[in-house]
Amino acid sequence: MLRQKLMWIIWPAFVAAGVLEMMTFAVLDPLTLALFGEPVSWSRQTIYSVTFLIYWLLFAACSAVTLLLARAPGEVNRGLPHPASGSD
Repeated sequence: MLRQKLMWIIWPAFVAAGVLEMMTFAVLDPLTLALFGEPVSWSRQTIYSVTFLIYWLLFAACSAVTLLLARAPGEVNRGLPHPASGSD
């Protein structure tokens, strides 16, 4: 089950990162980027790779939060004492 949930997080994030990467660099030349006012001295391939990994991590975090919020109430409350059980 963990493997399945991991794929629910990683695969959509990978696809979304790929699409955003293509959209970003369709309008932006990576060699014109500046970081803290200084031109970035990395190769295009390095900029593409780092940007893709950043996008992938961000989308994976979004997918993980979505999966967390989609849990059933029984999953969330498993192991917690029921308030009406009178275990005070």
